[in-house]
Amino acid sequence: MTGPGTTRGAVARGQRGPSPRAGRAESVRFAATRALPFFVRSVPGTRPAFPAEVLRELRDRHGGAPVLVHDISGPVLVLLDRREMQQFYDLPGAGAPGGAAPALPPAEGLRTVLAEEARPLASATTLELVRLRQAVARAARRLAPAAGPSGGAAPPEGPAGAAARLGRLLHRRGQHEPDPAGDRPDRHPHPGPGCPAHPWAPVLDSVPATVLRTLLLLGAHPAEQAAAAEAAARTDPPALARLQACVREALRLYPAVPDLVRTTRTETVWRGVHHPAGTRVLLPAHFHQRDPVQVPAAHVFVPGRWKTPGAEEDLRMAPFGHGPGRCPGDRLGLLITTALCAEVLRRSRITGIRPVLDPHGPLPAVLDPRGIRLTLIGR
Repeated sequence: MTGPGTTRGAVARGQRGPSPRAGRAESVRFAATRALPFFVRSVPGTRPAFPAEVLRELRDRHGGAPVLVHDISGPVLVLLDRREMQQFYDLPGAGAPGGAAPALPPAEGLRTVLAEEARPLASATTLELVRLRQAVARAARRLAPAAGPSGGAAPPEGPAGAAARLGRLLHRRGQHEPDPAGDRPDRHPHPGPGCPAHPWAPVLDSVPATVLRTLLLLGAHPAEQAAAAEAAARTDPPALARLQACVREALRLYPAVPDLVRTTRTETVWRGVHHPAGTRVLLPAHFHQRDPVQVPAAHVFVPGRWKTPGAEEDLRMAPFGHGPGRCPGDRLGLLITTALCAEVLRRSRITGIRPVLDPHGPLPAVLDPRGIRLTLIGR
């Protein structure tokens, strides 16, 4: 299928030809929706930059072909059909979030620290985002070596060094949060903007919000909460997989990175149309993961879908991405998030949620974690 402005002959010959382009009104609307997050204070990953209705209009108008749209940052090629997903994930483009997967810290030690820091969360009567951030920050200080977060000897190699690096990073990400235990955060200054980025940072930034959304969804679905709590009481692999399925489903509905953008390093061809190196290519992951045309029960919380063989490799559902650009910290993020959810469910039952969700109807497109409040009662 070709889009407006692309001739069948050009596609057949593999020649350069004009790409389907959004009209002026479409581009204005598209740019406006992309600009909105810059003027509305929000948590990273809270909302996709492009509303689903805008993307559906583009797809319907152009037959699903990639569309070149001009937004506030310049031209961007928007991928609206699942047929382009594999090519996108295979791109070795600049700006891809991939990299060498970091070594995991010792799982048993990490679980012990997280369990101890999650205990105050489960013993409280309410749970909110700030409390989860504080728990992660306290865990970071325990895992961090004696040296401060921006100096001291380099951590050793191997699992011990991985745990030390994790502690330093978590410590950095959580330093600005007040600690109800009275530990003054100004004892360890927050690193300045010149500090190097770490491949784990995006995942660890999203852990508190993902935990809160997962627990909110379980609170809205009593049968799923009961099954998850039963799994949390065990330590066998099937029980872990059951809890991880809940986290993956929460991330499908509310991905930490709703929109994926790559900048190509070489000339690429999309449906027969050539695009030069340096082209920005956008895959609206949130849109695709919640597209009823592609995903059954797209707007419903169904953790069981992750039991299907090959679900983790399904391009339609990509909480951590695929291919060279797959998030390098996916296993770490899943381990920490699952462990925190398990500790809360092991000790408490979620009896009230805000916002109230309809367990049978479509879930909202956006769940700002700052507005989530859970009511807990001890088991």
